[in-house]
Amino acid sequence: MTINQFKECTMYSSSDMLPADHLAGTLIGRAWLPGPLGGPAVITLREDGVYDLSTVAATVSTLLDREDPAALVQRTPGRRIGSVDDVLRNSVPSPDPSQPYLLAPCDLQVIKAAGVTFAASMLERVIEEQTRGDAGRAAEVRGRVRSLIGDDLAAVVPGSPQAMKLKALLIEQGLWSQYLEVGIGPDAEIFTKAPALAAVGTGVEIGIHPQSAWNNPEPEVVLAVDSRGRIVGAALGNDVNLRDFEGRSALLLSKAKDNNASCAIGPFIRLFDATFSLDDVRAQEVELLVQGEDGFVMRGSSSMKRISRDPQDLAAQTLNATHQYPDGFMLFLGTLFAPTEDRGEPGHGFTHHVGDEVTIRSAKLGTLRNLVNTSDQVAPWRFGLRALIANLAARGLLADGRL
Repeated sequence: MTINQFKECTMYSSSDMLPADHLAGTLIGRAWLPGPLGGPAVITLREDGVYDLSTVAATVSTLLDREDPAALVQRTPGRRIGSVDDVLRNSVPSPDPSQPYLLAPCDLQVIKAAGVTFAASMLERVIEEQTRGDAGRAAEVRGRVRSLIGDDLAAVVPGSPQAMKLKALLIEQGLWSQYLEVGIGPDAEIFTKAPALAAVGTGVEIGIHPQSAWNNPEPEVVLAVDSRGRIVGAALGNDVNLRDFEGRSALLLSKAKDNNASCAIGPFIRLFDATFSLDDVRAQEVELLVQGEDGFVMRGSSSMKRISRDPQDLAAQTLNATHQYPDGFMLFLGTLFAPTEDRGEPGHGFTHHVGDEVTIRSAKLGTLRNLVNTSDQVAPWRFGLRALIANLAARGLLADGRL
């Protein structure tokens, strides 16, 4: 699908993009504001429009660090910048620069990710390792691994005596793997998915490394965590993954995970309030739809009810006495989804094609939708921390505790 076709056929109305309960919750994010003194602004979505909250916070990081961010958002009048539908419709590749459009809903936070948190995807990581990233051998190795250890490991509590017995058995069978270590061992895999300000938002292109021949989307829930380690909300995310790069060597993880536009978060962060809590995060069903120019359609889902490690534990393993994040962090929680459906040659499984439209949705968090391109062809990342600080200074937003 071309960018113009994507813009024409993609529904970016509030009924399509918002949660099932519409605007009942406290939804925040960032939008690019037009004009000579334009730039990124913290915003909230309300029934009568999208509101700029720059009077109380220059960054989302600052807002989330307040004692009760949801209450602060609810009592701040803000400045209306447009209707919800108009801002959503302009949040596409090559938006109208004279009108506001959504950005990724985080800014100064480092973007972290937890890997191998679901049993099914854990087995796929083992398969990647066993095949050294060769998609053609995946079906054969998948059958061998499952015949020996099965695929229902969800009941195994990581770090438990049962998990340690399983570890001993796998070592005996010659099937122990670094992925099984973090999947059922005591320590979670937490890695840096992308630096601050590198994430893209809904509507824009996501990037696949041009040398990758085996890759896939990873639909996930993303926690918003403040500098004290408090989980204060959540968003949807696509942890775009290169299976061939990671399968060749775990030391290529950064190249498999961190490329231009390889991290999508959005369309907003839903803050915890009376309508949404950590228990809602634990119950989310995340749906995936991939539609290709070749007519290929793939559907999948990831149920947070089947996660092996609790979100609170994953956040605690990220920020603690051994590591702090003064600006907070966003944390991808991992995915149950691991595509094995053949798209081309039998036995080679799924991989993205340029032009794929990827839609990720959950009832409480809305819809994140992006178009696939290669990471050397998507819009380059130019707006970093120095640009943000200069922009906020020019707009007079660095005073009065707003940063």
